[in-house]
Amino acid sequence: MRLWTLIKLVAGAVVLGITVFTGLLVWHVQMEPLGGVFSMLVPVQFDPKPVDTLPTADASLPEIDPGAKVFEKAREMIALGDLAGARERLRNVVSIYPRSKAAPEARRILGEMNMDDLLSASNMEGKKIHIVRSGESFLGIAAKHDTSLDCIMYLNGLMDLKGLHPGEELILMPLELRVLVEPGRKALSLWNGGKFVKEYSLLHSDAGNAKSGLRTKIASKAGMAGDRRLTPGMPDYREATKVFTLEKSTLQIRSAAPSGEAGKDGEDSSGPGFHLSVEDAEELSLLLRPGNEVEIRVAGP
Repeated sequence: MRLWTLIKLVAGAVVLGITVFTGLLVWHVQMEPLGGVFSMLVPVQFDPKPVDTLPTADASLPEIDPGAKVFEKAREMIALGDLAGARERLRNVVSIYPRSKAAPEARRILGEMNMDDLLSASNMEGKKIHIVRSGESFLGIAAKHDTSLDCIMYLNGLMDLKGLHPGEELILMPLELRVLVEPGRKALSLWNGGKFVKEYSLLHSDAGNAKSGLRTKIASKAGMAGDRRLTPGMPDYREATKVFTLEKSTLQIRSAAPSGEAGKDGEDSSGPGFHLSVEDAEELSLLLRPGNEVEIRVAGP
């Protein structure tokens, strides 16, 4: 090897060493102390870097419940007389925040507001006036307008179904409500399309063999007094046990026996079926008819 080649190799090694040393020295000064000879040449000290940690839950902080805030606003609007605005916010609580702590009370208040409108003859939203023609009957009018004899009698203040006169005006309300039964929550609710109408508590709830849920319809509706089947307009119908029989199932929706009278006239609240208070079953008899859809939702709310 020639001398000149050796010199170039040594010079290259020296340049490389200086470059590496300079880079480490810059790192030592600007980024992080390296210790050793670097600390002896240029003593530096950095403050420790802060460690980013996620905040821990504080049990003392209130739980955020947006549904409760919407509910409080609805109550304020009720107090101010803005019932339309309050109704809209209550619907938001029921549909958007169904798991809110305020949802049960929102369902109760909204249900009462909806019933006031539905069962009022002075509120004609969703209702119509039918002018009686010669030869028409109550049953024919009810079938033509998808309503029930109970509803016709209630809205028109009739005590019986005797006599129709041509030209007479009747207030009618088509009954297109959908029934949702949730045995797990012991609740039965009415829906108009996708809008909540009212919820009722079930005193007894047993879906029987419908373990995976069931979609069906109301097959028939009647009042039962012992073995007697009564229809609207018949004596004792108002006091009879209201029973809704379901298609494709042996299940029934019915009023429960009065306290202390279980088993009387066959009104036993045990076994498969869905039982409501007498008052709630009476209200349902005004709003439901054969043909209304029923969904039994066994799994989950």
